[in-house]
Amino acid sequence: MPELPEVETVKRTLNQLVKGKVIDRVSVHLARIIQRPDDIDQFAWMLAGHTIEGVERRGKFLRILLDGLVLVSHLRMEGRYGVYQSSDPVEKHTHVIFHFTDGTELRYKDVRQFGTMHLFQPGEEFQLPPLSKLGLEPLDPAFTLERFKETLKGKKTKIKAVLLNQAYIVGIGNIYVDESLFRAGIHPEQPADTLTDGQLEALHQAIVATLAESVEVGGSSIKSYVNGQGEMGMFQHQLKIYGRQSQPCVNCGTAVEKTVVGGRGTHFCPSCQTLKS
Repeated sequence: MPELPEVETVKRTLNQLVKGKVIDRVSVHLARIIQRPDDIDQFAWMLAGHTIEGVERRGKFLRILLDGLVLVSHLRMEGRYGVYQSSDPVEKHTHVIFHFTDGTELRYKDVRQFGTMHLFQPGEEFQLPPLSKLGLEPLDPAFTLERFKETLKGKKTKIKAVLLNQAYIVGIGNIYVDESLFRAGIHPEQPADTLTDGQLEALHQAIVATLAESVEVGGSSIKSYVNGQGEMGMFQHQLKIYGRQSQPCVNCGTAVEKTVVGGRGTHFCPSCQTLKS
C-alpha cells in the first residue's frame, strides 16, 4: 500500500491543493528519503523558488512537475502527503516539508520511513531509475488486450507473481491482483503461459474494471492510507476476496482460502478459481 488507485487519488487531490504554489524553502528531517541528489542541502537549494505546475502519476510513483524540475516521489508502505498552515503543529514522522510563499506547507509523513524522492530535469526521469524500467500502465488506452497478451506470452511464472512485477504492468499491488484474478475466475498460482485466450481477455477486463472502480471511490483505506486531504478511500467496502479468508465466497458460498504467492498473502476461492493442470 498504496497501490495505483490510491496514488491516482493522491495525485488528483494534490493537483487541487498545491498546483500553482511557489516553494519558498524545503526542510528535510530524514536524509534517506532523498535519493537524488544525495545531498539534502542541494535538494532543498534546487527546489527553492520553483512553482508546482501539476502532479502526474507513473505506476505507483508521483511525478510532481515544477517549472524546470520533476520530483519523483514513491510513498511505499505508509507515506502520505498533507497540506497545512505553517502555524499548524508538525506531527511525528514528518520527514520533508515544502514551505510555500503563501504561508501553507506540503508535508510528507512516513511512519515506516520507506518512501523515496528523486529530483530530475524534465524528461530525464524516464531515462533513469526508478521510472526507467516500468511496464504498461493498466489505465492507459495503450493497455490493449493485444499488448497484455504479448506481455504475458511465454511466462511460466504464476500469474499473480507476473501481475505483481512492475516491469510488466505497473501499479497493481496485492489487493488489486487478488480482486482481478477473482473477478476473472483465475487461480493465482496458474502459470501465466497456460492461460487461454478467453481467460486472458477476462483478466484484462477485470484489471481495468477493478482499478477504475477503485479510483472512482478514492482507493482502499487499509492500514493507514488517506488521500492528500486526510480523507479515506472507500473501495475496501467493495472488496470481494481480499482479506476475506474463511468467509463465504460472495459468488458460491465456499470458504475463501489464503495462501502465499511470491511472498504475498493471497486470497482465492477454491471453487470459483480452480487450478488447472
